[in-house]
Formats: sequence, structure tokens, C-alpha cells
Amino acid sequence: MALVERSVTNVLQDIVGNIQAIVRSEVRLAKLEVREEAIKAKGAALFLAIGAVCGVFALLFLLWTVVYALAIAVPVWIATLIVTFLVGIAAGLTLNIGVKRLKAVNPPDRTIETMKENAQWIKQAKQQIK
Repeated sequence: MALVERSVTNVLQDIVGNIQAIVRSEVRLAKLEVREEAIKAKGAALFLAIGAVCGVFALLFLLWTVVYALAIAVPVWIATLIVTFLVGIAAGLTLNIGVKRLKAVNPPDRTIETMKENAQWIKQAKQQIK
């Protein structure tokens, strides 16, 4: 097979074209990975929202009952204050759990790793050209 000599310009154009193709592929991969994680997060968020709405109604009726029950033993304003304090503690705990669960949604690790590899490859290719 005969070797065909190519100009430096042609070689550089091929390198740039290949790099562009790699970057496009990486962007497509990143979109797919982000879409997969977004679908997972969307499903979880939907159930959280429905559960939260039902829970709010149940909690309102329960709190109303607790205030009436406490009002038998203490003045109404103290009963309301006690219930408010307890609900505040519960809100803080549940918000903390929700934040921890949102942090469990994974970033696109494969894409990040391949982008690092591509950057390393580009650096090596530039050094070889010089």
C-alpha cells in the first residue's frame, strides 16, 4: 500500500473535524444522561407533591383536633402556640429529609469522565502537532 502524504493543513482540518464530532457526541450523551435523571426526579417529585397535598389536609385536621383537645386544659392561645411549635419541628425534619433525597440524584458521571479523557487527548494531539 502506498503512503499518501498529506499536507499539514489537511491533517489539522481532520483533527478539528474529529474533535468537533467527539464534542457533539459528548453533548448528545450528556443530554441523554441528564434526561434519564430528570425523568427519575420528575417521577419522585410527582409522588412527593401528591403525598404532600394529602398530608397537608390530614395534618390540618389533626392539628385542629389537637388544638381543641389542648384547649380543654390550657387557654386556646397556649394550645395554638404548642401546636405551632411542634409543627415547626416536624417541618424542619421533613425538609431535611427532602434535601437529602434530592442530593441522591446522580450527575452524568460517564460523560464527565469521557470529557476529561477527550481534553487529555486534545492536549496530547496539540503537543504532537507542534
